[in-house]
Order: sequence, then structure tokens, then C-alpha cells
Amino acid sequence: MDVLDLARIQFGVTTVYHFLFVPVTIGLSLLVALLQTLWHTTGKTAYLRATKFWGKLFLINLAMGVVTGIVQEFQFGMNWSAYSRFVGDIFGAPLAFEALVAFFLESTFIGIWIFGWDRLKPALHLACIWLVALGSLASAYFILAANAFMQNPVGYQINATAGRAELTDFGAVLTNPVVLAAFPHTIFASWLTAGVVVIAVSGYHFQHRRDLDVHRPAMRLGILTTLVGGLGLILSGDSLSKVMTATQPMKMAAAEALYQTTYNAPFSVLTLGSLDGRTGTPVIEIPGLLSFLATGSTQGRVEGINDLNAQYNALYGPGDYAPYIPLTYWSFRLMIGFGLIAIAMAVIVWWSTRRGRLPAHRLFWPAVMWTALTPFLANSAGWIFTEMGRQPWVVFSLLETSAGVSPRVGVSTVALSLTGFTLVYLVLAVIALKLFLKYAKAGPPSEADALASSGPPDDADQPMAFAY
Repeated sequence: MDVLDLARIQFGVTTVYHFLFVPVTIGLSLLVALLQTLWHTTGKTAYLRATKFWGKLFLINLAMGVVTGIVQEFQFGMNWSAYSRFVGDIFGAPLAFEALVAFFLESTFIGIWIFGWDRLKPALHLACIWLVALGSLASAYFILAANAFMQNPVGYQINATAGRAELTDFGAVLTNPVVLAAFPHTIFASWLTAGVVVIAVSGYHFQHRRDLDVHRPAMRLGILTTLVGGLGLILSGDSLSKVMTATQPMKMAAAEALYQTTYNAPFSVLTLGSLDGRTGTPVIEIPGLLSFLATGSTQGRVEGINDLNAQYNALYGPGDYAPYIPLTYWSFRLMIGFGLIAIAMAVIVWWSTRRGRLPAHRLFWPAVMWTALTPFLANSAGWIFTEMGRQPWVVFSLLETSAGVSPRVGVSTVALSLTGFTLVYLVLAVIALKLFLKYAKAGPPSEADALASSGPPDDADQPMAFAY
């Protein structure tokens, strides 16, 4: 493999690894805020214990997300300096806002929330966790706006003398149709992920019949969050697919391995044949569904890979402008399939635990706990499809991936850093998983412990003093 292949692999590894933590952070920040709000409004100690319990798991995940995110951004200068030089003026703007506004908001108020339990008035302390949740949403938006420029470049002009793209309209970057569609889709995916995690962890305690007064309301909140996230994913996914077709028609064609332009194009759930989809027999096929996803009509016209390739050859010069079809075809289906499994699991758990019931079958709760993997697999497959479906472009229509790699970085350098990062990430994965499982199994604090560290100071008007 050459430098380009290794650099792509390294970025793929760090991106997928980082995105294991991002949806949980976004989703759990909301759920912890909701649990604390329920305690604040009802005074029920069970909600306070749940807030403390899930707050601790949220912090473990947040720390891992921060560490892996920093490493990911460093790669733009390490392995992709040509890309950074070409679009840095544009790509850096939303990332700067993410760091200076969103991350600052998130990191500042999470610190105040951690140390302010018995130093702040309850309402003010509650506001802190809601600001953390708001910061995580803002962070997601700015990062998705930067990524959306790679999918659909807007708000720029090419400086022929400098040989780079320059920002002309930051508002256009922030209101890119791709980010407007991708943001709700990502947030709903985060809610589904966090909801499933809550169901799985609560399911462990249901299985052992421990602290059900705390875990039953958390379970109900997890089920509701998963179902809301699942419904939102379906609706936002429909909107995103139409925006994707308008801005990157090749990606939609690659999702179905559709080589010929077709009206009333079907969606194949499963096809047997060659890996590149040039020959195959659909085993399960839904007539007109691809046309509906692409155009809103079951009779709509979906351009095929061959016709699009001919158009791109005329526009951008000779070459193959189709992505790797087997990966786009199957990642698209895995994204949908794993997401539907997660939704189905939430419905089954809701039905099985309604009216205070406790499923007795010995395999029920282990199956629920293992289902916690499905949203993570769906999220990873979705990002793989999003990024691989754009290939061979790193910035669609402006810069090919092969032109974005650092020109003076050698194979040995990238191979060494790839090996090092992968080994470190494996170690971090083991540590993070052990910590998460340890505190998840330990359960919530006792009522006395929860109340002991959650009261406002005797003189609530005194300024908060931090001990370092």
C-alpha cells in the first residue's frame, strides 16, 4: 500500500473509533438533564440516584470522546496537509467555532456541574447540565457543517493565484442543505444510541432484580428516547436521501449498485451476484422504493453509475468517479438493518415490561444487553457509507482524495503512526469498556449517599469556591 491508502485507513480508523463515543455523549447529555429535571420538579430521590448513576457513565464516555476527537483533528495537518492548505480557509471556520463556542460551553459547564452539586442552588446547577447538552448539540452542528462542505461545497471561491479555495459566505456554509438534513439525522441517531444503552444497562439490573425503583423509570425513558430517535431517523433519513441525490447523485446510485438510469427504481434488500453489483439476482426487492427515497415519487428517475460516470468524465476529465460499490451497497443496508433491530428491541422491551412486569426467560435480558451493539454498528456503517460514497473526492467536484494527501510524508511514517494509534486505541478501548462496565454494574448510589452530596450550601447566596 502507498501513503494514500495508509492515510485513508488511519483516518477511517480514528473517525469510526471517535464516533463510537460521540452519539452516546450527545444522547446521554440530554437524558441526564431530563433525569435531573425530573428530580428537581418531583423531588423523588429515585430520579436523583438515576442522575448520579448516568452522570458518571456520561463522564466516562465524554472523556474518551474528547481524547479521540483531538487526535482526529491533528491528522488534517499530519497526513492531509495538501487538503488542509486547499480548503483550510473554509473548513477551519466551523471547526474554530466548534472549539471556541461549543466545546468551551460544554467543557466549562460540565466542570461546574461535577463540582457544583453542593455549592450551587439546585436550579442553577440544573441549568449547567442543560448548557452541556446545548453545547454538545452546537458542537455536532459545527462539525457537520465542516463535513457538509466536503459533500457539497458552498460559500467559496477559487483563488487561482494561490491555488486554494477561499471563504466568501460563512452563512452559506452554516446553512448548507447537506448539514440542514444531516444534523437532525445525526441527533436522532444519538438519541437512539443513548436510549438503547440505557435499556441495556437497566436490563442488567432488571435481570438481577436490583434497584428497580431507579432503573424502571430510566428504562421507560430509554425506551421512549429510542422510539423517538428511531422515528426521527426514518423521517430525517428520507429527507437526507433526497438532499444526497440532489448534491451527490453518484452516492445514491452506489447505494443500490444501480448502473443504468432507471424509472421506478427498486430497492433491493438482498441481492446475490458479483460484489460490484454489475451482475446479480435480487432475492428481496421493494419496487419503486429507491425512486421514492431519491425523488419522493415511486416513478421517479434515478441516474445510474454509468451515465453519471460519463457526465463526470466530460466535466472533470478521464477517470472512474464511482466509489467502491460493495462497501457502499452493504454499509447502506447494514446501517438501516441494525437501526431497525434496535427499534424492534425497544418495542419488545416496552411490551414485556409494561404494567410492572418482569420477563422471566433466562435469555431475555442477555439478548437485550447484546442488542446494545446494534446502534453502534449502525452509526459506523452510516459514516462509512457517507465518507466512502463520496470517493474519489475528498471535496466533491473540487479536490480528489489522491490530491489531498501530504506530499512529503512517507509510507514508513504513516505506517508507524497508524500502528501506534491503533495499539493505543485498543488499550483505551479496554480501559473505557472496563470502567463503563464496572460502574454500570455497580448501580446507583444509595439514597443517603445521593442526598448527602446534593444539597445547596447553607448560605446559598455565597459565591461558589472551588478547591484545587
